[in-house]
Formats: sequence, C-alpha cells, structure tokens
Amino acid sequence: MTSSSDIRGILLDIEGTTTPIAFVHEVLFPYARARVREYLVKTLTSPETIADLGQLRAEHALDVGRGSNPPELASGSAEEEMDSLALYLQWLIDRDQKSPGLKSLQGKIWRQGYLNGALQASLFPDVLPALKRWRHAGLKIAIFSSGSALAQKLLFGHTEAGDVTEYIDDYFDTTIGPKTATESYGRIASKLDLLPREILFVSDIVAELDAARAGSFQTLLCVRRGNRPQPESSQYQSVHSFDEIPG
Repeated sequence: MTSSSDIRGILLDIEGTTTPIAFVHEVLFPYARARVREYLVKTLTSPETIADLGQLRAEHALDVGRGSNPPELASGSAEEEMDSLALYLQWLIDRDQKSPGLKSLQGKIWRQGYLNGALQASLFPDVLPALKRWRHAGLKIAIFSSGSALAQKLLFGHTEAGDVTEYIDDYFDTTIGPKTATESYGRIASKLDLLPREILFVSDIVAELDAARAGSFQTLLCVRRGNRPQPESSQYQSVHSFDEIPG
C-alpha cells in the first residue's frame, strides 16, 4: 500500500500507464518501421546517425552471439548495407526489442512525424488532470520508459490535449539502466534529489515494480484496458485510473 503523506515524487511508465498500448504498437511502431530506410539514407553522414549505427552494429553482434538469428548485415555496396540495416531495424521493431540503437533512431523518426503533424499522442483522459493535481501539490513528476528521452519529450509535447511537458520535471530512459534493474531506480532517486521511499512508481509491468520495490520505491500496478495480464499481480495494489492515486 502507498503512504500518500510520504510521497514527494511520482515516476510514471508510458506504455499502458499514461498512453494506450495500441498507440505505441499500432501507430508509433509502424510509422517508424515504414520510414527506417528512408531516414538512414537521408541522414547517413550525420554524427547522430553514425553513432546510432555504431551502436546497432555492436548490438547485432550480440544478437548473433546469443543465437537470435537476426538478419545478416551486408558489407558490400552502400545500398546493400542500407537495405540490410533497415531489415535489422525492422526485425528489432517487430520483436519490440529494448535496443538502445533502435530507440534512439525511432525517436528521431518520430520527431519528424510529430513536427509535421502526422503523429499526435494519445493520453488516457485521467492523465492530464492528475499531472495538474500533482503539480499543484508540489510533487516532482518524472517519466521512465524504454523509449528514448527524446521520444518521451516528443510524445508529451504533442498530445491530443496539447503540450503537457510543463508538468514533467525529468525524463529517464534505459541509458540510466534497465527498467527491471533495482540500481536504475537508485540512480533516478539521486537525480530527482529524493529518497527512494519518497517516490511512487506507477507501471503496468510487475517485473518493473519488483525492481523498484527492491529499491525502496513505493509502487502501484496500473491496470488499463488493453494491458497484458501480469503474473503475480495480486502482490501489488492496483489502480485503473490516476484519479485513484493520492497527491
């Protein structure tokens, strides 16, 4: 159970918590998947893309070593290399891999879509009122997602309700550590300048709540329509709306 009197910060997951899973899997992922090769060709010489591709080649070697059987990366012409890299990125997208290289590239592709109006993020209707309520109460509000910090800022900056980034103090992605690693939550608490027990983490994934609770965070399981059933979910207090969360 949460102790509202101790809470000084709220840490939120995105997919299945603030935003419907369907928006991520049926809108964002297909949008990036369809534009991967075009983006690589257009930005091939940019330092950002060069860094992302270096990361992806290293990840590909790990996938090969793990026996994951990823698409082979070509070493022939530039066109063949782009084709093979695009196929590998699409392979990662289809498997919802938590690949840092993929997440970085996806964020940049989505940036184009948000800026030209092709993309507009969905929020559950109880999210914005809760953000306003928590801000009025003086709570720190942060996001922790496997999507890049850039992708997070773009999503909250281009929602159906408008730009809501004024209510969010910080954004954390897996560069701070995996969402299922207890150490990640200690680093987040330090960045927010709060004690772990003063932070409430809300997620739809029990494995993430396990890691946060092991790090002395307070936790709530977010149960939304369309979310995946969670093993051993009964060990966590659950909410179906942010209206149920204190603050």
